[in-house]
Amino acid sequence: MAFYIARRLLATVPVLFVLSVIVFLIIYLIPGDPAAVMLGDGASPETIEALREQLGLNLPLLPQYARWVGHAFQGNLGDSFFMRQPVSEALAEHLGPTFSLAVLAEIVAVAVAVPLGIRAASRQGSLSDKALTGFSLFGITVPGFVLSMFTVLLFSVQLKWLPVSGYKPLSHGLWTHLKYLILPAVSLGIVQAALLARVTRASMLEAMNESFVKTALAKGVSERGIVYRHVLRNALLPILTVAGGSFGTLIAGAAVIESIFNIPGMGQMLVNSVQRRDYAVIQGVVLFVAFAYVLVNLVVDLLYAAVDPRIRLK
Repeated sequence: MAFYIARRLLATVPVLFVLSVIVFLIIYLIPGDPAAVMLGDGASPETIEALREQLGLNLPLLPQYARWVGHAFQGNLGDSFFMRQPVSEALAEHLGPTFSLAVLAEIVAVAVAVPLGIRAASRQGSLSDKALTGFSLFGITVPGFVLSMFTVLLFSVQLKWLPVSGYKPLSHGLWTHLKYLILPAVSLGIVQAALLARVTRASMLEAMNESFVKTALAKGVSERGIVYRHVLRNALLPILTVAGGSFGTLIAGAAVIESIFNIPGMGQMLVNSVQRRDYAVIQGVVLFVAFAYVLVNLVVDLLYAAVDPRIRLK
């Protein structure tokens, strides 16, 4: 098991290296001089040159990258040109709303998808199975921002159960905190639930065809016991993989939903920074989100050791 963990940790090193190179090069993907773009057309050459020196753009490319990576390892992602604060502080201020939204959306996705997938696999070809197929097609084809508009019209405008937009931190109370996150979490979670439900169904059906199911039936184990005690455990690996990947996707894909619901998270900060050409913030947010995605998938890989007995024997 220790060898498996060490191997998975080492496998993330080249991924993180490639990731850092891509994030670093973001500033060079925009046509023109980044400093001139940030300052606008009215900036003087002296002001542009001063900003280039401040950002380190006057250095050769490799020294720039080495300097940027060195600062990033120390937690220094630069300073926001427009917010007038370190990028790390801005990320810390906006992380809470995004994390709360992603966690709640993941709970919605798992709570909806896994029971539906289990039910459809247990009743293959039934009305429940066909309903899951329709739900999956709906979730995959309808974007989250379109679904969010319908949920706002129904639950906020018509029924007036939930607020249209905004955000309240957990310090205002749990219900107040959740009340502002339910609609955006449902809009994000339903899209992920569609894929997770299909994976759950397929994984359950594959496990049901194994010989241990016939053995359990011959021993007189109830259908419910077979499904939840034997089949579900053997079907967990693909479910864990998709659920872990979906959590990283929720963090990365919250930008549009946060803008629609006016949630002051990292996604909204990223959208504002792109409009302002605040490159340090763009690099910091993309690096953090990508690192979080890699970290979540690493945790899922390590969970395999607790779920899959074949790994524990190695």
